[in-house]
Amino acid sequence: MNKAFYLGITLLLALTTARAENAPAAQDRTEHLPSAPYLQAGSPTFDMTIGQFREKYNAINTTLQIAEYRAIDNRGDKSNLTRAASKINENLYASTALEQGTGKIKTLQITWLPVPGTEEKAARDKARAYMAAMERFFEPTLNEEQSLKRLDDLLVKGKGSRYYTQDEGAVRYILADNGDKGLTFAIEPIKLAMAGN
Repeated sequence: MNKAFYLGITLLLALTTARAENAPAAQDRTEHLPSAPYLQAGSPTFDMTIGQFREKYNAINTTLQIAEYRAIDNRGDKSNLTRAASKINENLYASTALEQGTGKIKTLQITWLPVPGTEEKAARDKARAYMAAMERFFEPTLNEEQSLKRLDDLLVKGKGSRYYTQDEGAVRYILADNGDKGLTFAIEPIKLAMAGN
């Protein structure tokens, strides 16, 4: 595999080991961040495996396909998660962390590695399209324009932040902005509390 792939995977793994509970949108967090929520006991999963997600996602998004996910070597990882990634192109990757045993999804991520020069805008637009498509997968009431607007709002709020989160219903959107080293957008489930009487 090429150098860009490994850089993308490094960014993905950095996101899955960072966490900022209730972090302000524009705060530059330089202190050590505790583990992500899905690395903690009892964190929720989406009620589907990565194969089920891919099949449904690809059926809906015929022009924004995700190829089969490949397992990432997890030696030395004590999180008991299975990590996998799918290369979309030279600068765009999808990845996931799965619960061991069930194979259910703990998080889904899209990582974009900036392309210098004249191709940057087209590459960024493609990354935005994939991120918005993933939003619509979990919130099918959003149309393309609404999902892109929400994504752009998130990108503005999280710009320059090591880790920014925003809850929307039963999902949490996460943005890790590593500047010229790349940007990761993730979606993970939220454990909803039952309302009292």
